[in-house]
Amino acid sequence: MTGTAATVGDIALMLSQTAGRKVVDKTGLTGRYDITLKYTPDENHRAMFSMPGVPPPPPPADGSGPSLFTALQEQLGLKLEPQKALVEIFVIDRAEKPSEN
Repeated sequence: MTGTAATVGDIALMLSQTAGRKVVDKTGLTGRYDITLKYTPDENHRAMFSMPGVPPPPPPADGSGPSLFTALQEQLGLKLEPQKALVEIFVIDRAEKPSEN
């Protein structure tokens, strides 16, 4: 994972997409950062990014890299802490084809 001139909010968004959970920035940091994060995706991460009907890619050959959570702490000095919070969701009750004008 790489980012150029990324805010911590940008990093949280990337992590949300990677971890499959909402990640909220509570650091209070306001700067922009160039980041490179190297980690070994676990089975869940590989499955999350595979296409339907296509098996997930195999793990990296060496498989010796750190997990996402370890890499975050060791390489970026950030720590993910699980918490329960309210999140906004949208519910679509019905969808209709638009009429021709």
